[in-house]
Amino acid sequence: MKEIEASAITQAIAKLCQEANFTLGEDVLSALKQAHRTEQSPLGRETLNQIIENARIAREERLPLCQDCGTAVVFLEIGQDVHISDGDLYKAVEEGVRRGYHQGYLRKAMVSQPFSDRINTKDNTPAVIHSEIVHGDRLKIMVMPKGGGAENMSRMAMLLPNQGKKGIIDLVLKTVDEAGGNPCPPLIIGLGVGGTGEKAMLMAKKALLRRVGEPNPDPEIAQLEKEVLVRVNALGVGPMGFGGTTTALAVHAEVMPTHITSLPVAVNLQCHSARHKEIIL
Repeated sequence: MKEIEASAITQAIAKLCQEANFTLGEDVLSALKQAHRTEQSPLGRETLNQIIENARIAREERLPLCQDCGTAVVFLEIGQDVHISDGDLYKAVEEGVRRGYHQGYLRKAMVSQPFSDRINTKDNTPAVIHSEIVHGDRLKIMVMPKGGGAENMSRMAMLLPNQGKKGIIDLVLKTVDEAGGNPCPPLIIGLGVGGTGEKAMLMAKKALLRRVGEPNPDPEIAQLEKEVLVRVNALGVGPMGFGGTTTALAVHAEVMPTHITSLPVAVNLQCHSARHKEIIL
């Protein structure tokens, strides 16, 4: 049995919140640079150039990539042979978010009672925490600051089984087309298919943690990802909605079995500031 102190989790979360907001992953940067080389629109190329320059400044000056420092979405993969000592796991996560956003001077965006008072909680808590028990004696922590502009454009539908692959693609295209420049493209599109409604949404969100452009290991699903990406980029929305051939950098799909009467499909859009960092304790 491996013991991990709650204080170590708090420290890790605080650091991850800051690093995710300051430093864009190399996989995202590489995809943006490749898009800059292939983008056919002059305005689209200049927009991508500015996005890449913004990432450089944020990294070097330790400034947020975006003024919207997001909801702190935290994924925990908890080894079944791990014991959290000297504190509560979820409280340790919340304290880490609180410290990270305060120490990094990150904008606090969470409001209480979403349908009425909407008073800022002033420390960006509560976090949205997803935990999973896995084999082993390690704790994997993944922090994803999720901006409101992209999250607001996400969609979920309970399709009929006979709508099949075409229905899935049509839903993604409709979602991206209607979103336009609101989610700050070029996008990474998380796609969850199957399970139940809430499971599809979770799969779509977690799919965004995959390295950009890394295909699903299932050949049929990987082919779906390719087809959706081509169709999305043919929409012409382009970088930041200014038009062009790069509306999305990648499509990441996760699929699981579902009920005989159902075809749940979730589309979770991620902006070009595809921020997430992880650590294993």
